[in-house]
Amino acid sequence: MSHRILIVEDEERLRRVIELQVRSAGFEVDQAGSAEAALALAGRADLVLTDLRLPGMDGLSLVRQLRQKNPSLPVVVMTAFSSVESAVEAMRSGAQDFLPKPFSMDHLMTVIQKALEVRALHAENRQLREQLGSRYDVGGIVAESKSMREVLEMVRKVAPTKATVLLVGESGVGKDLIARAIHFHSPRRDGPFVKINCTAIPENLMESELFGYEKGAFTGAATPKPGKFEQADGGTVFLDEIGDVPLSIQVKLLRVLQEREFERLGSNKTRQVDVRIVAATNADLKKALEQGAFREDLYYRLNVMPIHIQPLRERPEDIPELARRFAARAAREHGVPVDSISDEAMRVLTAHHWPGNVRQLDNVIERSVLLCLGSRLEASDIRLDSASRPKSSEPGPFLPDGMTLDEFEQSVLREALRRANGNKSQAARMLGLTRNALRYRLTQMGIEA
Repeated sequence: MSHRILIVEDEERLRRVIELQVRSAGFEVDQAGSAEAALALAGRADLVLTDLRLPGMDGLSLVRQLRQKNPSLPVVVMTAFSSVESAVEAMRSGAQDFLPKPFSMDHLMTVIQKALEVRALHAENRQLREQLGSRYDVGGIVAESKSMREVLEMVRKVAPTKATVLLVGESGVGKDLIARAIHFHSPRRDGPFVKINCTAIPENLMESELFGYEKGAFTGAATPKPGKFEQADGGTVFLDEIGDVPLSIQVKLLRVLQEREFERLGSNKTRQVDVRIVAATNADLKKALEQGAFREDLYYRLNVMPIHIQPLRERPEDIPELARRFAARAAREHGVPVDSISDEAMRVLTAHHWPGNVRQLDNVIERSVLLCLGSRLEASDIRLDSASRPKSSEPGPFLPDGMTLDEFEQSVLREALRRANGNKSQAARMLGLTRNALRYRLTQMGIEA
Protein backbone atom coordinates (compact mmCIF):
# COMPACT_ATOMS: atom_id res chain seq x y z
CA MET A 1 0.00 0.00 0.00
CA SER A 2 1.49 3.35 -1.10
CA HIS A 3 1.68 6.28 1.27
CA ARG A 4 -0.41 9.41 0.71
CA ILE A 5 1.37 12.77 0.82
CA LEU A 6 -0.52 16.02 1.39
CA ILE A 7 1.22 18.99 -0.29
CA VAL A 8 0.26 22.42 1.10
CA GLU A 9 1.67 25.25 -1.05
CA ASP A 10 -0.03 28.44 -2.25
CA GLU A 11 2.25 28.84 -5.28
CA GLU A 12 0.49 26.66 -7.86
CA ARG A 13 3.49 26.11 -10.13
CA LEU A 14 5.75 24.83 -7.31
CA ARG A 15 2.89 22.72 -5.94
CA ARG A 16 2.49 21.08 -9.34
CA VAL A 17 6.24 20.38 -9.69
CA ILE A 18 6.35 18.73 -6.25
CA GLU A 19 3.22 16.72 -7.03
CA LEU A 20 4.71 15.31 -10.25
CA GLN A 21 7.94 14.35 -8.45
CA VAL A 22 6.15 12.67 -5.54
CA ARG A 23 3.74 10.79 -7.84
CA SER A 24 6.64 9.56 -9.98
CA ALA A 25 8.15 8.05 -6.80
CA GLY A 26 5.04 5.92 -6.33
CA PHE A 27 3.17 7.96 -3.72
CA GLU A 28 -0.45 9.04 -3.80
CA VAL A 29 -0.91 12.81 -3.55
CA ASP A 30 -3.45 15.31 -2.24
CA GLN A 31 -2.80 19.04 -2.62
CA ALA A 32 -4.09 22.19 -1.01
CA GLY A 33 -3.43 25.90 -1.58
CA SER A 34 -4.28 26.97 1.97
CA ALA A 35 -4.08 25.71 5.54
CA GLU A 36 -7.87 25.65 5.81
CA ALA A 37 -8.16 23.37 2.78
CA ALA A 38 -5.32 21.19 4.13
CA LEU A 39 -7.11 20.57 7.45
CA ALA A 40 -10.02 19.06 5.55
CA LEU A 41 -7.69 16.60 3.77
CA ALA A 42 -5.24 15.80 6.59
CA GLY A 43 -7.28 12.92 7.97
CA ARG A 44 -6.19 10.54 5.22
CA ALA A 45 -2.59 11.74 4.84
CA ASP A 46 0.49 9.73 5.91
CA LEU A 47 2.72 12.82 5.69
CA VAL A 48 2.11 16.56 5.28
CA LEU A 49 4.52 18.75 3.31
CA THR A 50 3.68 22.41 3.92
CA ASP A 51 5.00 25.88 3.25
CA LEU A 52 5.14 28.24 6.23
CA ARG A 53 3.86 31.29 4.37
CA LEU A 54 0.26 30.65 3.40
CA PRO A 55 -2.77 32.90 2.80
CA GLY A 56 -5.11 33.07 5.78
CA MET A 57 -3.93 30.67 8.49
CA ASP A 58 -0.13 30.44 8.35
CA GLY A 59 1.91 27.25 8.23
CA LEU A 60 2.96 27.50 11.88
CA SER A 61 -0.66 27.47 13.06
CA LEU A 62 -1.34 24.57 10.68
CA VAL A 63 1.49 22.54 12.22
CA ARG A 64 0.09 23.11 15.73
CA GLN A 65 -3.45 22.09 14.70
CA LEU A 66 -2.23 18.98 12.89
CA ARG A 67 -0.19 18.06 15.96
CA GLN A 68 -3.26 18.40 18.19
CA LYS A 69 -5.43 16.28 15.90
CA ASN A 70 -2.88 13.54 15.16
CA PRO A 71 0.43 13.60 17.11
CA SER A 72 1.81 10.71 15.06
CA LEU A 73 1.34 12.45 11.66
CA PRO A 74 4.76 13.62 10.37
CA VAL A 75 4.88 17.20 9.07
CA VAL A 76 7.72 18.58 6.95
CA VAL A 77 7.87 22.37 6.50
CA MET A 78 9.29 24.26 3.51
CA THR A 79 10.78 27.69 4.11
CA ALA A 80 12.93 30.34 2.48
CA PHE A 81 16.45 30.93 3.79
CA SER A 82 15.31 34.19 5.37
CA SER A 83 12.89 32.42 7.71
CA VAL A 84 14.96 29.59 9.20
CA GLU A 85 13.98 30.86 12.67
CA SER A 86 10.33 30.20 11.76
CA ALA A 87 11.23 26.69 10.66
CA VAL A 88 12.91 26.02 14.01
CA GLU A 89 9.78 27.32 15.75
CA ALA A 90 7.68 24.99 13.58
CA MET A 91 9.79 22.01 14.65
CA ARG A 92 9.33 23.00 18.27
CA SER A 93 5.59 23.00 17.57
CA GLY A 94 5.75 19.44 16.24
CA ALA A 95 7.14 19.48 12.69
CA GLN A 96 9.52 16.59 12.05
CA ASP A 97 11.87 18.21 9.52
CA PHE A 98 12.22 21.24 7.26
CA LEU A 99 13.35 21.98 3.72
CA PRO A 100 15.07 25.34 3.02
CA LYS A 101 14.08 26.79 -0.35
CA PRO A 102 15.29 26.36 -2.98
CA PHE A 103 15.77 22.58 -2.68
CA SER A 104 16.48 19.81 -5.16
CA MET A 105 13.92 17.09 -5.87
CA ASP A 106 16.44 14.46 -4.67
CA HIS A 107 16.72 16.27 -1.34
CA LEU A 108 12.93 16.45 -1.15
CA MET A 109 12.53 12.70 -1.65
CA THR A 110 15.26 11.94 0.90
CA VAL A 111 13.48 14.02 3.55
CA ILE A 112 10.11 12.41 2.76
CA GLN A 113 11.54 8.88 2.95
CA LYS A 114 13.30 9.66 6.23
CA ALA A 115 10.13 11.11 7.77
CA LEU A 116 8.07 8.05 6.75
CA GLU A 117 10.73 5.68 8.13
CA VAL A 118 10.68 7.49 11.48
CA ARG A 119 6.86 7.30 11.48
CA ALA A 120 7.04 3.54 10.84
CA LEU A 121 9.54 3.10 13.69
CA HIS A 122 7.30 5.05 16.07
CA ALA A 123 4.30 2.92 15.03
CA GLU A 124 6.30 -0.28 15.57
CA ASN A 125 7.45 0.96 18.97
CA ARG A 126 3.86 1.72 19.99
CA GLN A 127 2.76 -1.73 18.82
CA LEU A 128 5.53 -3.46 20.78
CA ARG A 129 4.63 -1.47 23.90
CA GLU A 130 0.99 -2.44 23.50
CA GLN A 131 1.96 -6.10 23.09
CA LEU A 132 4.16 -5.94 26.19
CA GLY A 133 1.41 -4.18 28.09
CA SER A 134 -1.15 -6.84 27.15
CA ARG A 135 1.28 -9.67 27.97
CA TYR A 136 1.91 -8.33 31.46
CA ASP A 137 -1.58 -6.99 32.01
CA VAL A 138 -3.03 -8.42 35.23
CA GLY A 139 -6.23 -9.29 33.41
CA GLY A 140 -4.27 -11.46 30.96
CA ILE A 141 -2.46 -13.59 33.57
CA VAL A 142 -4.04 -16.99 34.21
CA ALA A 143 -5.70 -16.94 37.63
CA GLU A 144 -8.41 -19.58 37.81
CA SER A 145 -7.26 -20.59 41.29
CA LYS A 146 -8.02 -18.63 44.44
CA SER A 147 -4.33 -18.32 45.34
CA MET A 148 -3.43 -16.72 41.99
CA ARG A 149 -6.40 -14.35 42.18
CA GLU A 150 -5.07 -13.24 45.57
CA VAL A 151 -1.59 -12.75 44.04
CA LEU A 152 -2.99 -10.55 41.27
CA GLU A 153 -5.03 -8.56 43.76
CA MET A 154 -1.80 -7.88 45.65
CA VAL A 155 -0.15 -6.82 42.39
CA ARG A 156 -2.96 -4.33 41.69
CA LYS A 157 -2.58 -2.84 45.16
CA VAL A 158 1.20 -2.65 45.33
CA ALA A 159 2.11 -1.75 41.72
CA PRO A 160 1.14 1.97 41.91
CA THR A 161 3.23 2.43 45.06
CA LYS A 162 6.99 2.71 45.61
CA ALA A 163 7.08 -0.23 48.03
CA THR A 164 9.79 -2.87 47.76
CA VAL A 165 8.28 -6.27 46.90
CA LEU A 166 9.60 -9.74 47.77
CA LEU A 167 8.27 -12.57 45.57
CA VAL A 168 8.53 -15.99 47.19
CA GLY A 169 7.98 -19.26 45.36
CA GLU A 170 9.58 -22.32 43.85
CA SER A 171 11.56 -22.12 40.63
CA GLY A 172 9.29 -21.90 37.60
CA VAL A 173 6.12 -20.62 39.30
CA GLY A 174 6.14 -17.31 37.40
CA LYS A 175 7.99 -14.86 39.65
CA ASP A 176 9.50 -13.14 36.61
CA LEU A 177 6.03 -12.63 35.08
CA ILE A 178 4.66 -11.15 38.32
CA ALA A 179 7.70 -8.85 38.68
CA ARG A 180 7.16 -7.51 35.16
CA ALA A 181 3.43 -7.10 35.80
CA ILE A 182 4.25 -4.97 38.85
CA HIS A 183 6.54 -2.82 36.70
CA PHE A 184 4.10 -2.42 33.80
CA HIS A 185 1.28 -1.42 36.15
CA SER A 186 3.41 1.13 37.99
CA PRO A 187 4.12 4.80 37.23
CA ARG A 188 7.57 3.57 36.11
CA ARG A 189 6.19 1.55 33.19
CA ASP A 190 7.97 3.75 30.63
CA GLY A 191 11.28 3.38 32.47
CA PRO A 192 13.70 0.44 32.17
CA PHE A 193 13.07 -2.98 33.70
CA VAL A 194 16.45 -4.52 34.57
CA LYS A 195 16.55 -8.15 35.64
CA ILE A 196 19.56 -9.36 37.62
CA ASN A 197 19.99 -13.11 38.05
CA CYS A 198 22.02 -13.19 41.26
CA THR A 199 22.84 -16.89 40.85
CA ALA A 200 24.35 -16.43 37.39
CA ILE A 201 26.85 -13.71 38.39
CA PRO A 202 30.15 -15.00 39.83
CA GLU A 203 30.79 -13.66 43.33
CA ASN A 204 33.99 -11.82 42.32
CA LEU A 205 32.12 -9.93 39.56
CA MET A 206 28.91 -9.14 41.41
CA GLU A 207 29.91 -5.74 42.80
CA SER A 208 31.09 -4.42 39.42
CA GLU A 209 27.98 -5.81 37.67
CA LEU A 210 25.56 -4.24 40.13
CA PHE A 211 27.25 -0.93 40.81
CA GLY A 212 29.60 -0.42 37.86
CA TYR A 213 33.27 0.50 37.87
CA GLU A 214 35.67 3.28 36.91
CA LYS A 215 38.57 3.11 34.51
CA GLY A 216 41.51 1.35 36.16
CA ALA A 217 39.42 -0.15 38.98
CA PHE A 218 40.90 -3.55 38.13
CA THR A 219 42.98 -5.19 35.42
CA GLY A 220 41.11 -4.91 32.14
CA ALA A 221 38.91 -1.99 33.18
CA ALA A 222 39.93 0.17 30.22
CA THR A 223 36.81 2.35 30.28
CA PRO A 224 34.24 3.21 32.96
CA LYS A 225 31.03 1.17 32.91
CA PRO A 226 27.70 1.86 34.64
CA GLY A 227 26.22 -0.98 36.68
CA LYS A 228 22.74 -2.48 36.60
CA PHE A 229 21.36 0.01 39.13
CA GLU A 230 22.46 2.98 37.01
CA GLN A 231 20.98 1.34 33.92
CA ALA A 232 17.66 0.98 35.76
CA ASP A 233 17.48 4.63 36.90
CA GLY A 234 13.86 5.76 36.68
CA GLY A 235 12.63 2.17 36.42
CA THR A 236 12.61 -1.15 38.25
CA VAL A 237 15.39 -3.52 39.33
CA PHE A 238 14.38 -7.18 39.59
CA LEU A 239 16.79 -9.09 41.85
CA ASP A 240 16.11 -12.74 41.05
CA GLU A 241 17.32 -15.34 43.58
CA ILE A 242 18.27 -12.68 46.12
CA GLY A 243 19.25 -15.41 48.59
CA ASP A 244 22.40 -16.10 46.56
CA VAL A 245 23.86 -12.61 47.04
CA PRO A 246 27.11 -12.85 49.09
CA LEU A 247 27.13 -11.20 52.52
CA SER A 248 29.73 -8.64 51.37
CA ILE A 249 27.35 -7.40 48.67
CA GLN A 250 24.29 -7.54 50.93
CA VAL A 251 25.68 -4.56 52.88
CA LYS A 252 25.84 -2.48 49.70
CA LEU A 253 22.34 -3.59 48.64
CA LEU A 254 21.01 -2.52 52.02
CA ARG A 255 22.44 0.95 51.46
CA VAL A 256 20.78 1.22 48.04
CA LEU A 257 17.46 0.18 49.60
CA GLN A 258 17.77 2.66 52.45
CA GLU A 259 19.48 5.64 50.85
CA ARG A 260 19.18 5.02 47.09
CA GLU A 261 22.91 5.73 46.72
CA PHE A 262 26.14 3.84 46.03
CA GLU A 263 29.68 4.20 44.67
CA ARG A 264 31.12 2.55 41.59
CA LEU A 265 34.01 0.16 42.11
CA GLY A 266 37.19 2.25 42.14
CA SER A 267 35.42 5.55 42.87
CA ASN A 268 34.70 7.70 45.94
CA LYS A 269 31.94 9.62 44.20
CA THR A 270 28.50 8.87 45.64
CA ARG A 271 25.83 8.40 42.99
CA GLN A 272 22.10 8.78 43.50
CA VAL A 273 19.67 6.42 41.79
CA ASP A 274 15.88 6.39 41.50
CA VAL A 275 14.82 2.73 41.29
CA ARG A 276 12.08 0.51 42.60
CA ILE A 277 13.31 -2.88 43.81
CA VAL A 278 11.47 -6.15 43.33
CA ALA A 279 13.29 -9.21 44.68
CA ALA A 280 12.53 -12.91 44.33
CA THR A 281 13.66 -16.08 46.05
CA ASN A 282 12.93 -19.79 45.94
CA ALA A 283 14.78 -20.34 49.22
CA ASP A 284 13.62 -19.98 52.80
CA LEU A 285 15.24 -16.68 53.76
CA LYS A 286 14.19 -17.09 57.40
CA LYS A 287 16.22 -20.28 57.57
CA ALA A 288 19.10 -18.44 55.90
CA LEU A 289 18.83 -15.82 58.67
CA GLU A 290 19.17 -18.51 61.32
CA GLN A 291 22.18 -19.96 59.51
CA GLY A 292 23.88 -16.57 59.28
CA ALA A 293 23.78 -16.64 55.47
CA PHE A 294 21.48 -13.62 55.09
CA ARG A 295 21.47 -10.27 56.85
CA GLU A 296 18.49 -9.64 59.10
CA ASP A 297 18.33 -5.91 58.33
CA LEU A 298 18.34 -6.57 54.57
CA TYR A 299 15.62 -9.19 54.97
CA TYR A 300 13.27 -6.76 56.69
CA ARG A 301 14.02 -4.06 54.11
CA LEU A 302 13.12 -6.48 51.31
CA ASN A 303 10.13 -8.02 53.06
CA VAL A 304 8.01 -4.85 53.04
CA MET A 305 5.41 -6.41 50.76
CA PRO A 306 5.85 -10.20 50.45
CA ILE A 307 3.88 -12.03 47.76
CA HIS A 308 3.83 -15.83 47.95
CA ILE A 309 3.22 -17.69 44.68
CA GLN A 310 1.98 -21.24 45.17
CA PRO A 311 3.54 -24.12 43.20
CA LEU A 312 1.50 -25.38 40.26
CA ARG A 313 0.64 -28.68 41.98
CA GLU A 314 -1.24 -26.69 44.65
CA ARG A 315 -3.32 -24.77 42.09
CA PRO A 316 -4.37 -27.36 39.48
CA GLU A 317 -7.29 -25.11 38.46
CA ASP A 318 -4.77 -23.01 36.51
CA ILE A 319 -3.38 -25.94 34.48
CA PRO A 320 -6.10 -26.24 31.76
CA GLU A 321 -5.98 -22.58 30.72
CA LEU A 322 -2.17 -22.48 30.90
CA ALA A 323 -1.99 -25.63 28.77
CA ARG A 324 -4.35 -24.20 26.15
CA ARG A 325 -2.33 -20.98 25.92
CA PHE A 326 0.98 -22.80 25.67
CA ALA A 327 -0.40 -25.15 23.01
CA ALA A 328 -1.78 -22.28 20.92
CA ARG A 329 1.51 -20.41 21.11
CA ALA A 330 3.60 -23.49 20.24
CA ALA A 331 1.31 -24.32 17.29
CA ARG A 332 1.57 -20.75 16.02
CA GLU A 333 5.33 -20.50 16.40
CA HIS A 334 6.09 -23.89 14.82
CA GLY A 335 3.34 -23.88 12.19
CA VAL A 336 1.69 -27.00 13.61
CA PRO A 337 -2.11 -27.45 13.11
CA VAL A 338 -2.87 -28.31 16.76
CA ASP A 339 -5.93 -26.34 17.90
CA SER A 340 -7.29 -28.18 20.95
CA ILE A 341 -6.52 -30.54 23.85
CA SER A 342 -8.68 -33.60 24.56
CA ASP A 343 -10.35 -34.13 27.94
CA GLU A 344 -8.24 -37.21 28.60
CA ALA A 345 -5.03 -35.32 27.84
CA MET A 346 -6.15 -32.56 30.17
CA ARG A 347 -6.74 -35.11 32.95
CA VAL A 348 -3.17 -36.37 32.48
CA LEU A 349 -1.85 -32.82 32.76
CA THR A 350 -3.88 -31.86 35.84
CA ALA A 351 -2.98 -35.11 37.63
CA HIS A 352 0.77 -34.54 37.25
CA HIS A 353 2.65 -33.01 40.19
CA TRP A 354 4.86 -30.61 38.10
CA PRO A 355 8.03 -30.20 40.19
CA GLY A 356 9.25 -27.69 37.60
CA ASN A 357 5.98 -25.77 37.81
CA VAL A 358 4.73 -23.53 34.96
CA ARG A 359 8.09 -23.59 33.17
CA GLN A 360 7.99 -27.40 33.01
CA LEU A 361 4.35 -27.40 31.84
CA ASP A 362 5.30 -25.01 29.02
CA ASN A 363 8.19 -27.27 28.02
CA VAL A 364 6.05 -30.43 28.03
CA ILE A 365 3.25 -28.81 26.03
CA GLU A 366 5.63 -27.50 23.38
CA ARG A 367 7.25 -30.93 23.00
CA SER A 368 3.86 -32.64 22.83
CA VAL A 369 2.57 -30.21 20.20
CA LEU A 370 5.63 -30.82 18.02
CA LEU A 371 5.14 -34.60 18.19
CA CYS A 372 1.35 -34.53 17.78
CA LEU A 373 0.15 -36.09 14.49
CA GLY A 374 -3.36 -34.60 14.48
CA SER A 375 -5.09 -31.33 15.18
CA ARG A 376 -5.98 -32.29 18.75
CA LEU A 377 -3.53 -33.05 21.53
CA GLU A 378 -4.37 -36.51 22.91
CA ALA A 379 -3.26 -38.21 26.13
CA SER A 380 -0.85 -40.37 24.12
CA ASP A 381 0.83 -37.19 22.83
CA ILE A 382 1.68 -35.91 26.32
CA ARG A 383 5.37 -36.64 26.84
CA LEU A 384 6.11 -36.19 30.55
CA ASP A 385 9.67 -36.12 31.82
CA SER A 386 10.42 -39.50 33.32
CA ALA A 387 12.75 -37.89 35.83
CA SER A 388 9.89 -35.79 37.20
CA ARG A 389 7.55 -38.61 38.18
CA PRO A 390 6.61 -38.80 41.88
CA LYS A 391 9.15 -40.54 44.05
CA SER A 392 8.30 -43.68 45.95
CA SER A 393 6.83 -43.07 49.39
CA GLU A 394 8.68 -46.06 50.88
CA PRO A 395 11.17 -44.89 53.52
CA GLY A 396 14.86 -45.35 52.78
CA PRO A 397 17.61 -46.19 55.26
CA PHE A 398 17.86 -43.81 58.22
CA LEU A 399 21.66 -43.38 58.05
CA PRO A 400 24.35 -45.43 56.34
CA ASP A 401 25.82 -48.01 58.73
CA GLY A 402 28.76 -46.75 60.75
CA MET A 403 28.20 -43.07 59.90
CA THR A 404 27.34 -40.20 62.21
CA LEU A 405 25.00 -37.42 61.07
CA ASP A 406 27.93 -34.98 60.67
CA GLU A 407 29.89 -37.49 58.60
CA PHE A 408 26.88 -38.21 56.42
CA GLU A 409 26.22 -34.49 55.86
CA GLN A 410 29.86 -33.94 54.93
CA SER A 411 29.72 -36.79 52.42
CA VAL A 412 26.55 -35.35 50.85
CA LEU A 413 28.14 -31.90 50.54
CA ARG A 414 31.31 -33.30 49.00
CA GLU A 415 29.31 -35.40 46.56
CA ALA A 416 27.23 -32.39 45.51
CA LEU A 417 30.41 -30.37 44.89
CA ARG A 418 31.90 -33.28 42.92
CA ARG A 419 28.81 -33.57 40.70
CA ALA A 420 28.80 -29.80 40.17
CA ASN A 421 32.53 -29.79 39.30
CA GLY A 422 33.19 -27.43 42.21
CA ASN A 423 30.49 -24.93 41.19
CA LYS A 424 28.98 -23.87 44.54
CA SER A 425 25.88 -22.27 43.02
CA GLN A 426 25.03 -25.45 41.13
CA ALA A 427 25.79 -27.63 44.17
CA ALA A 428 23.56 -25.43 46.33
CA ARG A 429 20.66 -25.84 43.87
CA MET A 430 21.10 -29.63 43.97
CA LEU A 431 20.81 -29.53 47.76
CA GLY A 432 17.96 -27.02 47.91
CA LEU A 433 20.17 -24.42 49.62
CA THR A 434 21.22 -20.88 48.83
CA ARG A 435 24.84 -20.37 47.83
CA ASN A 436 25.47 -18.54 51.10
CA ALA A 437 23.89 -21.33 53.17
CA LEU A 438 26.12 -23.90 51.45
CA ARG A 439 29.19 -21.75 52.04
CA TYR A 440 28.24 -21.42 55.71
CA ARG A 441 27.89 -25.21 56.13
CA LEU A 442 31.19 -25.85 54.37
CA THR A 443 32.95 -23.38 56.67
CA GLN A 444 31.37 -24.90 59.78
CA MET A 445 32.58 -28.37 58.76
CA GLY A 446 36.09 -27.22 57.90
CA ILE A 447 35.63 -27.87 54.20
CA GLU A 448 37.19 -25.24 51.96
CA ALA A 449 34.47 -22.71 51.06
